[in-house]
Amino acid sequence: MKQKDIALIAIIVFISGIASFFISGAVFAPAKDRKQNVEVVEAITSDFPEPDKDYFNNNSIDPTQLIQIGTGTNPAPFNGNSQ
Repeated sequence: MKQKDIALIAIIVFISGIASFFISGAVFAPAKDRKQNVEVVEAITSDFPEPDKDYFNNNSIDPTQLIQIGTGTNPAPFNGNSQ
């Protein structure tokens, strides 16, 4: 490389560095604008309140209990055979 080529490359690098500095300053937000307020969340605790006695008591309906309607004695009800 000749001395002129090295000087030309150095000038191009210097000018592109200055240009990229100003362009990045225009594109990216400044540090003071990058701050954002967030909502504070309460800490999670292991305490669980007792459920409402109006809905959860010994007289309530048990949805997990098997309910049988009629006399379903067919062992394969979806087989097409009926008894």
